[in-house]
Amino acid sequence: MASNKDLITCHVLDTAVGKPAKGIHVKLEGGHAPLKTFESLTDDDGRVKAWLPYSSVHSSGDVPTYSLDDVLSEVEDKSTWTLRFDTGSYFGEENTFFPEVLVTFTVVKGQHYHVPLLLAPYSFSTYRGS
Repeated sequence: MASNKDLITCHVLDTAVGKPAKGIHVKLEGGHAPLKTFESLTDDDGRVKAWLPYSSVHSSGDVPTYSLDDVLSEVEDKSTWTLRFDTGSYFGEENTFFPEVLVTFTVVKGQHYHVPLLLAPYSFSTYRGS
């Protein structure tokens, strides 16, 4: 891939303060069974441009070696993916109505998907970006 961005990216804007939401932990899960999970943190601009394979503290110690490109290349036509935003840690659990925001969407092979999240402590909105 010529770009330094993965085929699925996201961007979080904190609409309560009018700035990018830096440091939100985001998980991405999808592909074919067994589903693959990736994770990242939003950067200073509130963006996730690249994903790392997720390895839970309860896994057997094997570090996953697949990439998002690997998983997407195995998909024949389309697949369902979920972005999981840890908004409770960002705002503080007692300061938000939504401790977690899930966005589920369909990916068609060969397309780029950018998913912006407009976020405040008591509301959120999302759409397919470009």
